[in-house]
Amino acid sequence: MLVIGLTGGIGSGKSTVAALFEKLGAPIIDADVIARQLTQPHQPAFTRIIEHFGDKLTQSDGSLNRRLLRQLIFADTTQRRWLESLLHPLIRECIQAQLNKLNAPYCLIVIPLLVETGAYPFLDRILVVDTLKEHQIARVAARDRLSVQDIHTLLQTQANRELRLSLADDVIHNDHDLTDLMPQVMRLHEQYAQNKTAPTTTK
Repeated sequence: MLVIGLTGGIGSGKSTVAALFEKLGAPIIDADVIARQLTQPHQPAFTRIIEHFGDKLTQSDGSLNRRLLRQLIFADTTQRRWLESLLHPLIRECIQAQLNKLNAPYCLIVIPLLVETGAYPFLDRILVVDTLKEHQIARVAARDRLSVQDIHTLLQTQANRELRLSLADDVIHNDHDLTDLMPQVMRLHEQYAQNKTAPTTTK
């Protein structure tokens, strides 16, 4: 099975692209979904986070205050690295366990911080969803209702566009709409389904 790491900057359209591949029958594993599962109440990662940051991170229903956690780690590089060192090994273990259960020509693993964290040895290829920074800002502002300043802070914690593209085996350009995305996804779907590994940019 060909294993593709799907990544891109915040607001690039990773989830949209993954959903299009899923409609074509591709299995999707999402690192963010796994991270949410790992940080549910009573899970080991949740306990470690509360022990480290304190009870201020628990909400009235006992769940994790993810917005406050995000603010804390983006304001402090040391804290962000601590959290990454806790979560990413656990996420990799969960991904590997899910991979072991799959039987398909290929699958996609959505890993937003793939370039930043690395160390996913089971990947055969990296697919980058690329877009202009102004599109990232507009999408995140509409989706998460963050200020432009907060979005710029988020962007500064991520690898830059040039680095992501330099590591890409394949690129999907997301600067327009779904009618532009779908043909790009279809071409890569056909390539991956045949287990072809020649470097590709879809435009």
